[in-house]
Amino acid sequence: MALTIWTYDWVPQMPRGYVRDIRLRWAAEEAGLAYNVATVPAGVRGPEHLARQPFGQVPFLEDGDIRLFESGACLLHLAEKSEVLMPRDPAGRAETLQWLFAALNSVEMVTVPWWFIGLKKPAENPLAGWMQQRFSRLEAVLNGRDWLADGRFTVADIAMAEVLRLPGDLGALADHPALRAYLGRLCDRPAFVKARQDQLDHFAAADAVRNKG
Repeated sequence: MALTIWTYDWVPQMPRGYVRDIRLRWAAEEAGLAYNVATVPAGVRGPEHLARQPFGQVPFLEDGDIRLFESGACLLHLAEKSEVLMPRDPAGRAETLQWLFAALNSVEMVTVPWWFIGLKKPAENPLAGWMQQRFSRLEAVLNGRDWLADGRFTVADIAMAEVLRLPGDLGALADHPALRAYLGRLCDRPAFVKARQDQLDHFAAADAVRNKG
Protein backbone atom coordinates (compact mmCIF):
# COMPACT_ATOMS: atom_id res chain seq x y z
CA MET A 1 0.00 0.00 0.00
CA ALA A 2 1.36 3.41 -0.96
CA LEU A 3 2.10 5.99 1.68
CA THR A 4 0.15 9.24 1.66
CA ILE A 5 2.05 12.46 2.31
CA TRP A 6 -0.19 15.38 3.20
CA THR A 7 0.66 18.98 2.37
CA TYR A 8 -1.11 22.26 1.64
CA ASP A 9 -3.21 22.71 -1.46
CA TRP A 10 -1.45 26.00 -2.25
CA VAL A 11 1.14 28.39 -0.80
CA PRO A 12 2.57 31.72 -2.05
CA GLN A 13 5.79 31.77 -4.06
CA MET A 14 8.24 32.43 -1.23
CA PRO A 15 7.95 29.16 0.72
CA ARG A 16 7.75 26.92 -2.35
CA GLY A 17 10.56 24.41 -2.37
CA TYR A 18 10.82 24.67 1.43
CA VAL A 19 7.41 23.44 2.64
CA ARG A 20 8.24 20.52 4.89
CA ASP A 21 6.45 17.82 2.97
CA ILE A 22 9.61 17.91 0.84
CA ARG A 23 11.43 16.11 3.65
CA LEU A 24 9.08 13.15 3.39
CA ARG A 25 9.03 13.19 -0.41
CA TRP A 26 12.85 13.16 -0.43
CA ALA A 27 13.08 10.27 2.03
CA ALA A 28 10.52 8.22 0.11
CA GLU A 29 12.34 8.89 -3.17
CA GLU A 30 15.68 7.81 -1.69
CA ALA A 31 14.17 4.60 -0.33
CA GLY A 32 12.06 3.81 -3.39
CA LEU A 33 8.86 3.89 -1.34
CA ALA A 34 5.65 4.43 -3.30
CA TYR A 35 3.62 7.41 -2.12
CA ASN A 36 0.71 9.63 -2.99
CA VAL A 37 0.30 13.30 -2.15
CA ALA A 38 -2.92 14.62 -0.63
CA THR A 39 -3.80 18.15 0.42
CA VAL A 40 -5.51 20.23 3.05
CA PRO A 41 -6.51 23.88 2.56
CA ALA A 42 -3.78 26.33 3.49
CA GLY A 43 -6.19 29.10 4.34
CA VAL A 44 -8.65 27.41 6.68
CA ARG A 45 -7.34 24.86 9.17
CA GLY A 46 -10.54 22.88 9.55
CA PRO A 47 -11.45 20.06 11.96
CA GLU A 48 -10.28 17.35 9.55
CA HIS A 49 -6.84 18.95 9.36
CA LEU A 50 -6.63 19.48 13.12
CA ALA A 51 -7.64 15.87 13.73
CA ARG A 52 -4.53 14.79 11.85
CA GLN A 53 -2.21 17.62 12.94
CA PRO A 54 -3.34 19.42 16.09
CA PHE A 55 -1.20 22.49 15.35
CA GLY A 56 -2.61 22.93 11.85
CA GLN A 57 0.74 22.38 10.16
CA VAL A 58 2.07 20.08 7.45
CA PRO A 59 3.30 17.54 6.68
CA PHE A 60 1.58 14.54 8.11
CA LEU A 61 1.78 10.96 6.93
CA GLU A 62 -0.53 7.99 6.50
CA ASP A 63 0.81 4.46 6.21
CA GLY A 64 -2.14 2.09 6.21
CA ASP A 65 -3.75 2.43 9.62
CA ILE A 66 -0.81 4.45 10.98
CA ARG A 67 -1.09 8.24 11.11
CA LEU A 68 1.83 10.47 12.05
CA PHE A 69 2.48 14.20 12.27
CA GLU A 70 5.72 16.18 12.79
CA SER A 71 8.30 15.86 10.04
CA GLY A 72 10.90 14.32 12.37
CA ALA A 73 8.54 11.57 13.50
CA CYS A 74 7.53 10.93 9.90
CA LEU A 75 11.17 10.74 8.79
CA LEU A 76 11.93 8.27 11.54
CA HIS A 77 8.95 6.14 10.51
CA LEU A 78 10.18 6.08 6.91
CA ALA A 79 13.72 5.29 8.04
CA GLU A 80 12.42 2.26 9.92
CA LYS A 81 11.06 0.97 6.60
CA SER A 82 14.31 1.12 4.65
CA GLU A 83 17.97 0.42 5.37
CA VAL A 84 18.76 3.01 2.69
CA LEU A 85 17.73 5.63 5.25
CA MET A 86 19.02 4.10 8.47
CA PRO A 87 21.44 1.25 9.20
CA ARG A 88 20.13 -1.73 11.13
CA ASP A 89 23.12 -2.35 13.37
CA PRO A 90 22.65 -0.79 16.84
CA ALA A 91 25.66 1.53 16.65
CA GLY A 92 24.80 2.87 13.19
CA ARG A 93 21.15 3.30 14.13
CA ALA A 94 22.07 5.18 17.32
CA GLU A 95 24.43 7.49 15.42
CA THR A 96 21.75 8.21 12.83
CA LEU A 97 19.16 8.96 15.49
CA GLN A 98 21.37 11.35 17.40
CA TRP A 99 22.07 13.40 14.27
CA LEU A 100 18.44 13.34 13.15
CA PHE A 101 17.42 14.86 16.47
CA ALA A 102 20.41 17.21 16.49
CA ALA A 103 19.24 18.69 13.19
CA LEU A 104 15.76 19.36 14.55
CA ASN A 105 16.62 20.25 18.15
CA SER A 106 20.06 21.85 18.15
CA VAL A 107 20.14 23.55 14.75
CA GLU A 108 16.59 24.17 13.52
CA MET A 109 15.58 25.57 16.90
CA VAL A 110 17.73 28.62 16.07
CA THR A 111 17.59 28.78 12.25
CA VAL A 112 13.79 29.15 12.10
CA PRO A 113 13.51 32.02 14.62
CA TRP A 114 16.62 33.63 13.03
CA TRP A 115 14.85 33.56 9.66
CA PHE A 116 11.57 34.82 11.14
CA ILE A 117 13.26 37.78 12.85
CA GLY A 118 15.16 38.50 9.63
CA LEU A 119 11.89 39.00 7.74
CA LYS A 120 11.54 42.30 9.62
CA LYS A 121 15.02 43.33 8.40
CA PRO A 122 16.44 44.48 11.75
CA ALA A 123 19.75 46.30 11.81
CA GLU A 124 21.14 43.33 13.72
CA ASN A 125 19.58 39.91 14.19
CA PRO A 126 20.01 38.96 17.87
CA LEU A 127 20.12 35.25 17.00
CA ALA A 128 22.87 35.52 14.37
CA GLY A 129 25.73 34.89 16.79
CA TRP A 130 24.05 31.87 18.36
CA MET A 131 23.27 30.40 14.93
CA GLN A 132 26.81 30.96 13.68
CA GLN A 133 28.15 29.22 16.78
CA ARG A 134 26.01 26.18 15.95
CA PHE A 135 27.24 26.28 12.37
CA SER A 136 30.86 26.46 13.54
CA ARG A 137 30.40 23.36 15.70
CA LEU A 138 28.80 21.52 12.79
CA GLU A 139 31.56 22.74 10.46
CA ALA A 140 34.12 21.07 12.72
CA VAL A 141 32.20 17.79 12.55
CA LEU A 142 31.86 17.81 8.75
CA ASN A 143 35.37 19.00 8.02
CA GLY A 144 36.87 15.81 6.62
CA ARG A 145 33.78 13.64 6.28
CA ASP A 146 30.99 13.50 3.74
CA TRP A 147 28.05 12.42 5.91
CA LEU A 148 26.89 12.74 9.50
CA ALA A 149 26.35 9.13 10.56
CA ASP A 150 27.79 5.66 9.97
CA GLY A 151 30.08 6.85 7.17
CA ARG A 152 27.22 7.01 4.67
CA PHE A 153 24.10 8.90 3.66
CA THR A 154 21.19 8.48 6.09
CA VAL A 155 17.91 10.13 7.00
CA ALA A 156 19.92 12.36 9.36
CA ASP A 157 21.43 14.03 6.31
CA ILE A 158 17.97 14.74 4.90
CA ALA A 159 16.97 16.43 8.14
CA MET A 160 20.19 18.44 8.40
CA ALA A 161 20.09 19.51 4.76
CA GLU A 162 16.54 20.75 5.19
CA VAL A 163 17.57 22.73 8.25
CA LEU A 164 20.55 24.28 6.43
CA ARG A 165 19.00 25.01 3.03
CA LEU A 166 17.21 28.26 3.85
CA PRO A 167 20.11 29.81 5.82
CA GLY A 168 22.42 28.65 3.05
CA ASP A 169 20.28 30.26 0.37
CA LEU A 170 20.29 33.48 2.42
CA GLY A 171 24.10 33.52 2.59
CA ALA A 172 24.48 32.50 6.24
CA LEU A 173 26.95 29.69 5.42
CA ALA A 174 29.48 32.01 3.78
CA ASP A 175 32.11 31.35 6.46
CA HIS A 176 31.57 27.59 6.57
CA PRO A 177 33.02 25.86 3.46
CA ALA A 178 32.51 22.34 4.78
CA LEU A 179 28.81 23.03 5.36
CA ARG A 180 28.42 24.54 1.89
CA ALA A 181 30.08 21.49 0.32
CA TYR A 182 27.96 19.13 2.42
CA LEU A 183 24.76 20.93 1.44
CA GLY A 184 25.83 20.92 -2.20
CA ARG A 185 26.34 17.13 -2.15
CA LEU A 186 22.90 16.63 -0.70
CA CYS A 187 21.08 19.02 -3.02
CA ASP A 188 22.71 17.33 -6.03
CA ARG A 189 21.18 13.98 -5.13
CA PRO A 190 18.61 12.93 -7.76
CA ALA A 191 16.02 12.11 -5.07
CA PHE A 192 16.19 15.64 -3.69
CA VAL A 193 16.07 17.21 -7.16
CA LYS A 194 12.94 15.20 -7.97
CA ALA A 195 11.26 15.89 -4.62
CA ARG A 196 11.85 19.61 -4.93
CA GLN A 197 10.63 19.78 -8.52
CA ASP A 198 7.56 17.73 -7.66
CA GLN A 199 6.69 20.17 -4.88
CA LEU A 200 7.17 23.16 -7.17
CA ASP A 201 5.01 21.49 -9.82
CA HIS A 202 2.34 20.71 -7.22
CA PHE A 203 1.95 24.37 -6.26
CA ALA A 204 2.24 25.55 -9.87
CA ALA A 205 -0.68 23.28 -10.76
CA ALA A 206 -2.63 24.84 -7.90
CA ASP A 207 -1.89 28.28 -9.38
CA ALA A 208 -3.45 27.18 -12.65
CA VAL A 209 -6.61 26.01 -10.87
CA ARG A 210 -6.87 29.23 -8.86
CA ASN A 211 -6.32 31.41 -11.92
CA LYS A 212 -8.93 29.49 -13.89
CA GLY A 213 -11.42 29.98 -11.06
